Amino acid sequence: MKNFGFDDLEAFPSMEEWPIGRLFGLASRLSGPVVWRIIERHGISPTGFFLLRLLIVEDGLRPGEAAKRLLVTPATVTSVVDTLERNGHVRRERSYRDRRGVMLRITDSGRRLLAEKSGPIGRDLSRLYDVADEADEAAVRRFLLALIRQFGDHPHQETCSRGEGAEGEGA
Repeated sequence: MKNFGFDDLEAFPSMEEWPIGRLFGLASRLSGPVVWRIIERHGISPTGFFLLRLLIVEDGLRPGEAAKRLLVTPATVTSVVDTLERNGHVRRERSYRDRRGVMLRITDSGRRLLAEKSGPIGRDLSRLYDVADEADEAAVRRFLLALIRQFGDHPHQETCSRGEGAEGEGA
Protein backbone atom coordinates (compact mmCIF):
# COMPACT_ATOMS: atom_id res chain seq x y z
CA MET A 1 0.00 0.00 0.00
CA LYS A 2 1.08 3.57 -0.61
CA ASN A 3 3.19 5.39 1.94
CA PHE A 4 1.44 8.70 2.65
CA GLY A 5 4.47 10.36 4.19
CA PHE A 6 4.45 8.96 7.69
CA ASP A 7 4.34 5.19 7.38
CA ASP A 8 3.24 2.42 5.08
CA LEU A 9 -0.37 1.60 5.95
CA GLU A 10 0.31 -2.13 5.63
CA ALA A 11 3.69 -2.19 7.39
CA PHE A 12 2.21 -2.81 10.85
CA PRO A 13 -0.67 -5.28 10.54
CA SER A 14 -0.95 -5.83 14.30
CA MET A 15 -2.01 -2.90 16.49
CA GLU A 16 0.66 -3.93 19.01
CA GLU A 17 3.27 -3.04 16.37
CA TRP A 18 1.83 0.35 15.43
CA PRO A 19 3.96 3.48 15.95
CA ILE A 20 3.15 5.41 19.14
CA GLY A 21 1.70 8.32 17.16
CA ARG A 22 -0.82 6.12 15.41
CA LEU A 23 -1.82 4.46 18.69
CA PHE A 24 -2.20 7.85 20.36
CA GLY A 25 -4.28 9.13 17.44
CA LEU A 26 -6.65 6.17 17.62
CA ALA A 27 -6.95 6.42 21.42
CA SER A 28 -7.68 10.16 21.07
CA ARG A 29 -10.41 9.59 18.49
CA LEU A 30 -12.02 6.84 20.56
CA SER A 31 -11.86 8.70 23.88
CA GLY A 32 -14.18 11.59 23.01
CA PRO A 33 -17.35 9.60 22.32
CA VAL A 34 -16.74 7.32 25.32
CA VAL A 35 -16.21 10.26 27.69
CA TRP A 36 -19.31 11.96 26.25
CA ARG A 37 -21.45 8.83 26.89
CA ILE A 38 -20.15 8.54 30.46
CA ILE A 39 -21.07 12.16 31.23
CA GLU A 40 -24.47 11.88 29.50
CA ARG A 41 -25.32 8.86 31.69
CA HIS A 42 -25.22 11.26 34.62
CA GLY A 43 -27.99 13.39 33.10
CA ILE A 44 -25.98 16.36 31.90
CA SER A 45 -24.66 17.31 28.50
CA PRO A 46 -20.89 17.01 28.22
CA THR A 47 -20.53 20.56 26.90
CA GLY A 48 -22.79 21.84 29.67
CA PHE A 49 -20.75 19.98 32.28
CA PHE A 50 -17.44 21.34 30.97
CA LEU A 51 -18.89 24.86 30.60
CA LEU A 52 -20.03 24.85 34.24
CA ARG A 53 -16.57 23.64 35.29
CA LEU A 54 -15.02 26.46 33.26
CA LEU A 55 -17.31 29.04 34.88
CA ILE A 56 -16.45 27.78 38.37
CA VAL A 57 -12.84 28.69 37.67
CA GLU A 58 -13.46 31.83 35.63
CA ASP A 59 -16.95 33.18 36.06
CA GLY A 60 -17.91 35.93 33.65
CA LEU A 61 -16.53 34.62 30.37
CA ARG A 62 -17.82 35.83 27.03
CA PRO A 63 -19.53 33.05 25.04
CA GLY A 64 -16.93 33.24 22.26
CA GLU A 65 -14.08 32.79 24.74
CA ALA A 66 -15.90 29.86 26.35
CA ALA A 67 -16.32 28.28 22.91
CA LYS A 68 -12.62 28.69 22.19
CA ARG A 69 -11.62 27.10 25.48
CA LEU A 70 -14.07 24.23 25.11
CA LEU A 71 -13.02 23.65 21.48
CA VAL A 72 -16.61 23.96 20.24
CA THR A 73 -18.38 26.42 17.99
CA PRO A 74 -20.00 29.60 19.32
CA ALA A 75 -23.35 28.20 18.11
CA THR A 76 -22.83 25.14 20.34
CA VAL A 77 -22.15 27.36 23.35
CA THR A 78 -25.26 29.42 22.58
CA SER A 79 -27.43 26.31 22.45
CA VAL A 80 -25.94 24.84 25.64
CA VAL A 81 -26.24 28.18 27.48
CA ASP A 82 -29.89 28.43 26.38
CA THR A 83 -30.58 25.09 28.09
CA LEU A 84 -28.49 25.84 31.18
CA GLU A 85 -30.13 29.26 31.51
CA ARG A 86 -33.62 27.81 31.09
CA ASN A 87 -32.79 25.37 33.93
CA GLY A 88 -31.42 28.16 36.13
CA HIS A 89 -27.76 27.02 36.09
CA VAL A 90 -26.25 30.02 34.27
CA ARG A 91 -27.29 33.54 33.47
CA ARG A 92 -26.30 35.96 30.77
CA GLU A 93 -25.24 39.37 31.99
CA ARG A 94 -24.37 42.52 30.07
CA SER A 95 -20.71 43.41 30.30
CA TYR A 96 -20.16 46.46 32.49
CA ARG A 97 -17.26 47.48 30.19
CA ASP A 98 -19.03 47.01 26.88
CA ARG A 99 -22.83 47.12 27.15
CA ARG A 100 -23.06 45.14 23.88
CA GLY A 101 -21.03 42.27 25.31
CA VAL A 102 -22.52 39.33 27.16
CA MET A 103 -20.87 37.54 30.06
CA LEU A 104 -21.76 34.04 31.22
CA ARG A 105 -22.24 33.65 34.97
CA ILE A 106 -22.78 30.45 36.91
CA THR A 107 -25.65 30.53 39.41
CA ASP A 108 -25.93 28.86 42.81
CA SER A 109 -28.07 26.21 41.13
CA GLY A 110 -25.27 25.60 38.60
CA ARG A 111 -22.76 25.30 41.43
CA ARG A 112 -24.99 22.75 43.21
CA LEU A 113 -25.48 20.78 39.98
CA LEU A 114 -21.75 20.69 39.36
CA ALA A 115 -21.04 19.66 42.96
CA GLU A 116 -23.60 16.85 42.63
CA LYS A 117 -22.34 15.54 39.27
CA SER A 118 -18.56 16.05 39.55
CA GLY A 119 -17.83 13.27 42.05
CA PRO A 120 -19.67 10.46 40.22
CA ILE A 121 -18.45 11.61 36.79
CA GLY A 122 -14.89 11.95 38.10
CA ARG A 123 -14.98 8.42 39.53
CA ASP A 124 -16.26 6.98 36.24
CA LEU A 125 -13.61 8.84 34.24
CA SER A 126 -10.88 7.75 36.65
CA ARG A 127 -11.90 4.12 36.14
CA LEU A 128 -11.86 4.64 32.36
CA TYR A 129 -8.32 6.03 32.38
CA ASP A 130 -6.92 3.73 35.06
CA VAL A 131 -5.02 1.53 32.60
CA ALA A 132 -1.35 2.38 33.18
CA ASP A 133 0.58 0.10 35.49
CA GLU A 134 1.99 1.98 38.46
CA ALA A 135 5.53 1.23 37.26
CA ASP A 136 4.72 2.86 33.89
CA GLU A 137 2.96 5.95 35.21
CA ALA A 138 6.02 8.21 35.27
CA ALA A 139 6.91 7.37 31.65
CA VAL A 140 3.32 7.81 30.48
CA ARG A 141 3.10 11.14 32.32
CA ARG A 142 6.38 12.38 30.76
CA PHE A 143 5.18 11.32 27.30
CA LEU A 144 1.81 13.05 27.64
CA LEU A 145 3.29 16.25 29.07
CA ALA A 146 5.87 16.37 26.27
CA LEU A 147 3.14 15.77 23.68
CA ILE A 148 0.94 18.50 25.17
CA ARG A 149 3.89 20.93 25.03
CA GLN A 150 4.59 19.84 21.44
CA PHE A 151 0.96 20.46 20.45
CA GLY A 152 0.97 23.80 22.27
CA ASP A 153 4.16 24.93 20.53
CA HIS A 154 3.04 23.78 17.08
CA PRO A 155 2.28 26.70 14.75
CA HIS A 156 -1.41 27.17 13.98
CA GLN A 157 -0.65 27.67 10.30
CA GLU A 158 2.33 26.06 8.81
CA THR A 159 3.52 26.28 5.25
CA CYS A 160 4.58 23.01 3.69
CA SER A 161 7.90 22.62 1.95
CA ARG A 162 7.69 22.22 -1.80
CA GLY A 163 6.85 18.69 -2.77
CA GLU A 164 5.76 17.75 0.76
CA GLY A 165 2.36 19.47 1.01
CA ALA A 166 -1.12 18.64 -0.17
CA GLU A 167 -0.75 21.19 -2.99
CA GLY A 168 -4.47 21.66 -3.57
CA GLU A 169 -5.31 18.00 -4.11
CA GLY A 170 -8.47 18.21 -2.04
CA ALA A 171 -6.70 17.66 1.26
